[in-house]
Amino acid sequence: MEQLFGGESPRVRVEIRDHVAHVTLVRSDKMNAVDTPMAEAIIAAGEALMGRDDLRAVVLAGEGRAFCAGLDVASFAEFAGGDPEARVMPRTHGDANLYQRVAMVWHDLPVPVIAALHGVAFGAGLQLAVGADIRIAHPETRLAIMEAKWGLVPDMGGMVLLPRLIRSDVLRRLTYSAQPIGAEAARDCGLVTEIDEAPLQAAQALAAEIAGKSPSAMRAAKRLIGLAESGAGREEVLMAESREQTALIGGTHQREVIAANMAGRAPVFE
Repeated sequence: MEQLFGGESPRVRVEIRDHVAHVTLVRSDKMNAVDTPMAEAIIAAGEALMGRDDLRAVVLAGEGRAFCAGLDVASFAEFAGGDPEARVMPRTHGDANLYQRVAMVWHDLPVPVIAALHGVAFGAGLQLAVGADIRIAHPETRLAIMEAKWGLVPDMGGMVLLPRLIRSDVLRRLTYSAQPIGAEAARDCGLVTEIDEAPLQAAQALAAEIAGKSPSAMRAAKRLIGLAESGAGREEVLMAESREQTALIGGTHQREVIAANMAGRAPVFE
């Protein structure tokens, strides 16, 4: 199954194979830079996956020379010509505005999301990437919190997501300087999970591995990690662990995992 998002000039392609959604930015002539139609297409793709019970993992990637070069520079003229408060302040997507939802929709998706990075992940592209659970980067990938270059601050969910990944001093240096860093430095500070010469293939292989695990356990794990990262108190997290485990023990998926392990075969989930 293939679906395109973005109208007459598609910006995002979604293909679902073996319970894994392969989500690809396809504005390769602009290095997948984010303009308003791209933002809307990314969100629409994520929202379309939100309610799918058959989905087990997502691979997020960019076509062409880069994962995402950031905000389309041509958009600055569009933004400058309007009322910034009217554009930025309305909460059009729950607790977020349009551009914040670009990253947060992947954070909110109930299944693991793996981003495959190559070329550059700058500004909006970096914030989109940190919306994923895991980031696998090509060794030559460059990443940057680029907004200060344009006299701006990260405003696409980055300040919800980035402090969970990197130390405060590192976040401040990257934000204040807007300097790009390489994949190894990004891995060392926590922005990148791992480095691979073939990041897309590595992401797809990991997604397939996750898709072979108990779907209910993977969703429960993502919920638990999200709760723990949210700053919830010890009592709430301990209770959530117990609640999630109670729902899993003896369930259809767990029984199939046990049967498959005992028989030395791969589990088959309905």
